Amino acid sequence: MWRLVFAWLLLMTIAPMSVADARDVYGFDTQAQEQRFQTLISELRCPKCQNQNIADSNAPISKDMRDEVYRMMSDGASNEEIVGALVDRFGEFVRYKPEVDSRTILLWATPAIVVLGGLMVVAGIVIRSRRAGQDEPALTDEERARASRMLDGDDSNRT
Repeated sequence: MWRLVFAWLLLMTIAPMSVADARDVYGFDTQAQEQRFQTLISELRCPKCQNQNIADSNAPISKDMRDEVYRMMSDGASNEEIVGALVDRFGEFVRYKPEVDSRTILLWATPAIVVLGGLMVVAGIVIRSRRAGQDEPALTDEERARASRMLDGDDSNRT
């Protein structure tokens, strides 16, 4: 009986510790600071996870990044400074919306290039089909008469 009570007490003391470890707890003075923190961590991508922000990721690197964001916020850094420090450390990949510069211009221009290329292909096909329709000569009177006889079922000029 004592073993059962001891096991139950041990389980009750260990369970809250594991729950506390699973969740990050950060102290904020105002609701605005907490909202700013949530916005920042939702706009930064986990370097390890595929297309998951650091707010939702359970990877150790994401926890380190959340801790760094909190530390920098506590030190009074601006959003640009925080994002800049994480980009310097982990690369441009951590941004969901990379800035437009010489390295990312192709990334931003690709959708427009693809759409314009598709429109040019469609326009070329339409123009080519219109030209093909104009190049065909009209039927002569003799060919029209023969076609009319063929449609009526009376074609005496069979070859």
